[in-house]
Amino acid sequence: MARGGAMVAAADAGAGAGVAPGYSSEITFTVVMSCLMAASGGLIFGYDISITGGLTQMQSFLEAFFPDIWAKMNNAEQDAYCIFDSQVLTTFVSSLYLAGVFACLIAGHVTRRVGRRNSMLIGASLFFVGAILNCAAVNIAMLVIGRILLGFAVGFTNQSAPVYLAEIAPARWRGAFTSIFHFFLNVGMFVADLVNYRANTIPVWGWRLSLGVAVVPAAVILVGAAFIPDTPNSLVLRGKLDEARASLRRIRGAAANIDAELKDIARAAEEDRQHHTGAFRRIVRREYRPHLVMAIAIPVFFELTGMIVVTLFTPLLFYTVGFSSQKAILGSIITDVVSLASIAAAALTVDRYGRRTLFMVGGGVLLVCLTGMAWTYGARLGSDGGKAMPRGYAVAVVALVCLYDAGFGISWGPLKWIIPSEIFPLEVRSAGQSMSEAISLALTFAQTQSFLRMLCSFKFGAFAYNAAWVVVMTAFVALLLPETKGVPIESLGAVWAQHWYWKRFVKPPPSTAAETKQADGAPA
Repeated sequence: MARGGAMVAAADAGAGAGVAPGYSSEITFTVVMSCLMAASGGLIFGYDISITGGLTQMQSFLEAFFPDIWAKMNNAEQDAYCIFDSQVLTTFVSSLYLAGVFACLIAGHVTRRVGRRNSMLIGASLFFVGAILNCAAVNIAMLVIGRILLGFAVGFTNQSAPVYLAEIAPARWRGAFTSIFHFFLNVGMFVADLVNYRANTIPVWGWRLSLGVAVVPAAVILVGAAFIPDTPNSLVLRGKLDEARASLRRIRGAAANIDAELKDIARAAEEDRQHHTGAFRRIVRREYRPHLVMAIAIPVFFELTGMIVVTLFTPLLFYTVGFSSQKAILGSIITDVVSLASIAAAALTVDRYGRRTLFMVGGGVLLVCLTGMAWTYGARLGSDGGKAMPRGYAVAVVALVCLYDAGFGISWGPLKWIIPSEIFPLEVRSAGQSMSEAISLALTFAQTQSFLRMLCSFKFGAFAYNAAWVVVMTAFVALLLPETKGVPIESLGAVWAQHWYWKRFVKPPPSTAAETKQADGAPA
């Protein structure tokens, strides 16, 4: 407590001693480079998501590890819905996400101790080792162990990188900067599909190329993160006020007045030190009720959009409707381009029109696409998977998937990373982000374990199931998620305190209460 008060006093002492407000050319370079390096954490996650989708229908990979699935792919009488229904195959895919769940829970504590940047370095190192092990695999056990290491890597980077981006970005452009993580995630998916497209033509060892290229994004983070500063918020939280001041000066530029921002960060850190219980126990208290609800609801709804159905298994969906293996991967490349374009559009509009507007627009698009896919699969592929999909309807499926990716890319895709990274107070930020990402990875694990079986059992009903959830989540956002655009990250408490429902749980911050009294003519 004494140390926290001293830090606020030290931060206050700098007030009025700062230079004139404004940004120099250094701020543009430093912030952009730091955010690009942090967002590169999305590369490793995106690459791994998409590389497995292509591998699971690649001849060289299936012949080496899953010959029974390859035999079903060449059986003309096989139910198209059930070709890839294999528990061993889903274990290979989903083991990453289960490992990521445990890693997220550990990473929250580690990140508070060592900082956001060092947590990203830990994740990149684990991913590098896991990629090498997968590339050299000679049996399924080596593949699964490698995937587990990749899962721990994803847990660390997914927990720390979005928070790093939110803390380092200027308040006015926080949404755009944080959405870069999801943009890089889709760049990783795009690169993975390009690699798969080439590797699919290489007999025997093509799958090793697909898995081995994963060392490249890991190396990018390992090298790049060594040259970026840690966030001032993380440094202050660890008692390093002088380093935090230097970091903030480097981020905002030599000509910027950083005193007010540093004081806000120091006060948030002092608030953290006033609580002696752990952050995970703290977040379940009444005053953090909206944060806890969003930490659970946002990742749950994200997974129920049907993202796993349409993104992770895109090549399998295209193969199911009649495309060849190579054309199915080409279809994935097309959808990747659509996703990148839509995420870029989201980055340009999220801080202009707000988070809620993008949620509403995206929800409408997702509902139309999922309903259309349910009808197309049901009417033209049949309930037993025995019909051949007419070419025109197969092309319509590709169009619906592209439109789905566009709707997802402007809404739940980037906003899933933006909202959890910005809404938590500093004292529970690492715990909240860890909880949110652990829930997301746990649900991804459950869906990767069950989707291929669900597709085999529910047939086209799998898409209708997700469509119904899109209606629920869109209503939830409309009623319970306040707008956060343009609000400084350490000042968001006032937003919750003014919300029609959450104000019963969250008290206005002292500064807000004082301003309200002054506005009413009462003494502060």
